[in-house]
Amino acid sequence: MKTFNRREFISGMLATGIVLQIPGTVMAMFGPKAKSIKAGLITDLHQDVIHNGSERLQVFLTHMKKNRPDFIMQMGDFAYPNDKNKALIDEFNQAHPVALHVIGNHDTDSGHTKEQCLRYWKMPARYYTKEINGVCFIILDGNDKGSPTHKGGYPSYINDEQKIWLQQQLRQIEKPIVIVCHQPLAGALAVDNAAEIQDILGAASDKILLAINGHTHIDCQLFIKGINYVHINSASYFWVGDKYKHNSYPEEVHKAHPWISYTCPYQDALFTTLTIDPSLGIIHIEGKKSNWVGQSPEKLNYVDATGISAGKEIVPFISKRKIVVRS
Repeated sequence: MKTFNRREFISGMLATGIVLQIPGTVMAMFGPKAKSIKAGLITDLHQDVIHNGSERLQVFLTHMKKNRPDFIMQMGDFAYPNDKNKALIDEFNQAHPVALHVIGNHDTDSGHTKEQCLRYWKMPARYYTKEINGVCFIILDGNDKGSPTHKGGYPSYINDEQKIWLQQQLRQIEKPIVIVCHQPLAGALAVDNAAEIQDILGAASDKILLAINGHTHIDCQLFIKGINYVHINSASYFWVGDKYKHNSYPEEVHKAHPWISYTCPYQDALFTTLTIDPSLGIIHIEGKKSNWVGQSPEKLNYVDATGISAGKEIVPFISKRKIVVRS
């Protein structure tokens, strides 16, 4: 029987995906018999924008039924918390015994509230911690008001109350941690106090496996102060705005769903499976590819004010990523 060679294993991964690193101290927190943890992730479905959101969600749920993750999570901008969307929300919640939610900025559009999100989605709180198979997932609410540098638009901030709670969680938890927030904590469109949050997380980098977010509808990863920050792409589209307004579907679709004209939709639903394998010392993010429907941002000559680029971060896919223990 061939013996396991970790160096050969990692060399093989280099040929098949993007390899990132985490400190060995994090994996050392797992016990000797720790199980793998598998999470099914979907973000930015935008049921109230895209015309086929329910079909996209069904593809995700069907895939997860086959892959049998330990839990599923939607990472914000999911579906307005109301009776119109109750069937879709219930379908998500009933698809797995552990179905987690993150509040996005658009989930409280059209007069909806965070309290409705908690009630319709069956969330324990707007920010909370959930332990699964020895890993603590800290879910944040990046929609706080009160930022001293707010310049208009949606609030994007972690306020003092939540920040103190986060620091307490990082001090108290003696298990590997994954940070989850709808808004990025690093990179394009990061929360207003991103630098402060990065300092807080960096000080606990010996406990943190990675931080993940939605919101940006891009495929991107950054490494800051010992933490891997990964942007998970939208299930549905990239928003290009009024300047690049165009039709990607037949006229009747756009007439019934006018906001789609401000987007470049993905042909297929994008989502991923995050697997944490303590025995191998790796984290794996499953890749998922699609194509643009109609004109791509590149063909529209789209220019983004945040510095992200069409064809680089703005793409119709989620990259396959491998995060390995730094030896």
